[in-house]
Amino acid sequence: MEAVLSLLVALFFAAGIYLMLSRHLIRILLGIVLFGNAVNLLIFTNGRLTRGTPPIVPPDLMTSAGPVANPLPQALILTAIVISFSFFSFLLVVVYRAYQDLGTDDTDEMRVAEPADEAPPPMGY
Repeated sequence: MEAVLSLLVALFFAAGIYLMLSRHLIRILLGIVLFGNAVNLLIFTNGRLTRGTPPIVPPDLMTSAGPVANPLPQALILTAIVISFSFFSFLLVVVYRAYQDLGTDDTDEMRVAEPADEAPPPMGY
């Protein structure tokens, strides 16, 4: 099971990087989402996929009686999901506003500081 999830993590990372190298902002945003999900799945896989009881220690014992689930990866993933969703929402609003102002989502056409009718700057010395 861990080998399958490791391959899925690699696939998510590869697809996310491929999409982030695109010229269109929507594809870049989808790549960021895939990259964030790959990181979450990586944390989940590194937290070991063993089944265990909840980490609740009875009052009469000092430690748990058997194997318990590790709550740290679950807490990290839950926090990462909330942060990545808020980051995606912020980026989506920024991209939408850029599309409204510039009329395109192509990063090459968004060069406002470089007017199209002027000659390009010198490329060499």
